[in-house]
Amino acid sequence: MAETLIFHDKEEFLENLRRLVRQGVPADGIRAITPFAVPEVDEILPQARSRVRFFALAGAGAGTVTGFAFTVLTSLSWPLIVGGKPIVSLPPFLIIAFALTILFGSLSTFLGFLFLSRLPSIRTLRSGEDYGNAFVILVEEGQRR
Repeated sequence: MAETLIFHDKEEFLENLRRLVRQGVPADGIRAITPFAVPEVDEILPQARSRVRFFALAGAGAGTVTGFAFTVLTSLSWPLIVGGKPIVSLPPFLIIAFALTILFGSLSTFLGFLFLSRLPSIRTLRSGEDYGNAFVILVEEGQRR
């Protein structure tokens, strides 16, 4: 169970959030719920860089390799010699490789986002309690020193 601290004043909320961080409570053990966006919370509780970029890079690389492999292997399986041009000519294959790079990169980014955010999970989308216009700090149990 998390310890719940409820505030009705933004400045009091921010000061208590700073105090918790100064006391050594790790940022991943604190959850802040606000009725509107408060940019100071992002400064007080810095988040680690997202790992979604690795999913995007892996998907884009797989799309490029798939695009070239698909076109080259198709040309080698069914050769069509036209006007003395080489069977495997990379410039026309770039179009297919580029399209598959974008497609696989975007799909893997979306799936990586779903995987890393543990979606779809209805329970994690909304807090179990409604705090109205209050500023709330939830401190995970065992995180306080």
